[in-house]
Amino acid sequence: MDLAGFTAMLQTISKAPKAAYGVFEVSKLRPACSILQSAGGRLIALWGSDERESLDAPCPFALHLAFALGPTLGLVWIAIPLEAPEYPSIHDIFPAASRMQRAAFDLSGLSAINSPDARKWLRHGAWPQEAFPLQKRFSGSFPIEADDYPFVTVEGDGVSEIPVGPVHAGTIEPGHFRFSVVGEKVLRLEERLGYTHKGIEKRFESLGMMDGARLAGRISGDSTVAYAWAYAMAIERATGTTPPQRALWLRALWLERERAMNHLGDLGAIANDAGFAFGLAQFSRLKEDLLRENFAMSGHRYLMDAVVPGGVAGDPGDRLVHVVDEAQRFEAELDELKAIYDDHAGLQDRFRGAGRLSPSLAARLGVVGLAARASGKAMDLRADFPSSPYDQLDLKIATAAEGDVAARVAVRFAEIQESLRLWRIIAQRIPSGSVLEPIPPDPPPALGVGWVEGWRGEVLIALALGNHGALARVHAHDPSWQNWPALEHAVLDNIVPDFPLINKSFNLSYSGHDL
Repeated sequence: MDLAGFTAMLQTISKAPKAAYGVFEVSKLRPACSILQSAGGRLIALWGSDERESLDAPCPFALHLAFALGPTLGLVWIAIPLEAPEYPSIHDIFPAASRMQRAAFDLSGLSAINSPDARKWLRHGAWPQEAFPLQKRFSGSFPIEADDYPFVTVEGDGVSEIPVGPVHAGTIEPGHFRFSVVGEKVLRLEERLGYTHKGIEKRFESLGMMDGARLAGRISGDSTVAYAWAYAMAIERATGTTPPQRALWLRALWLERERAMNHLGDLGAIANDAGFAFGLAQFSRLKEDLLRENFAMSGHRYLMDAVVPGGVAGDPGDRLVHVVDEAQRFEAELDELKAIYDDHAGLQDRFRGAGRLSPSLAARLGVVGLAARASGKAMDLRADFPSSPYDQLDLKIATAAEGDVAARVAVRFAEIQESLRLWRIIAQRIPSGSVLEPIPPDPPPALGVGWVEGWRGEVLIALALGNHGALARVHAHDPSWQNWPALEHAVLDNIVPDFPLINKSFNLSYSGHDL
């Protein structure tokens, strides 16, 4: 198979209302991945499914992969036989696949052959190794098992280990970080996540389309708009529904407010981790102002349930006139605060050179979103794969080349400024009309996919509708899957006290990762 043959199997979502899978045999998986990687493509997501209750499925199990190649999103279905539920590992072609492969085994029972790391990932001690929650015939309850996890041990003179978490001192979610250090210098960091596994993908299987929208918006609370939009996009493509233009413009406004909200919070928290409490106070104040206006426009401070399949849940109406004044005020304060950050010697001493992720390593690991743009990669779905209204907004992608904390801070400042510019454009140019197109109540079985640039990076929802609009399978993918491994590299050769600062500069999701 050559590149032309492979790309012929990829579905260009912007040119078709429904997602279609190219069906590959297991033997073609690694050759296809090698072709894609050599052509500059990247792996977005990998997951498994049990197809034994699907009447027209070509196989009892399937391995699904989502790829990006230029402006094309490709969805591939690998047929997996019942007698050998396995496939060749692709970790050496796409390093980001390693943890996804481990999760696919824990949840679906599909094993990656020749993977150098076959340890459990999401399972912990909640269910036995021979049980797979995302298989259709899974049922029952299980006693909690001993959770012995074989961390990698670093040996040598003067090497010691520092275990951190999974329970932390602040109001953050649980994750375990195992440092191997000499003095304060970090030689190795090994993460263990999965403590917030909630069985969300299994829960989707018991819901209809509209109830699924509420669950999607709660996958990762700080990205509720991104997940809700990706889910709505998947449902709309599966059912052939076209949302009204006014609804799409309002979705973009909500998404940009979510982006600005999170960046404001992070800029304050990053400064606080560097001992600059003034920054935390000022950015917390600005974030609070934004949250209050969110509530006035949508009824929810974090815009929960504002985006629904078919459009949006409500119209802010005349309240939109406040957005222009709000953006102008934020811009003036942001300029002043950026000047303070840039001129503060103590902050810059902590930011510059800390947690550096080189452009070449970021590309190799498949890093996405803010972290990729801070490491020299100008990639953003809003510009590269624009859905309405982004195809009319002339988005300016913010990038930096250094890949350190300072670069991630600079990209955050620039992205807030761009979001404020987009607020004004949307408020001034939004078309009139309705904000909701009803979803057909009894659609036929179909596939759908949604792909949205959230504030952390790309959020993907891929789903299969069964009979009468039931959700047969929903896979949600957070950009943190690609970016958590990058943090392990970025912290190397830094000192342990800089880890909170470096970690916050990425600010990755536990909840979105641990489905």
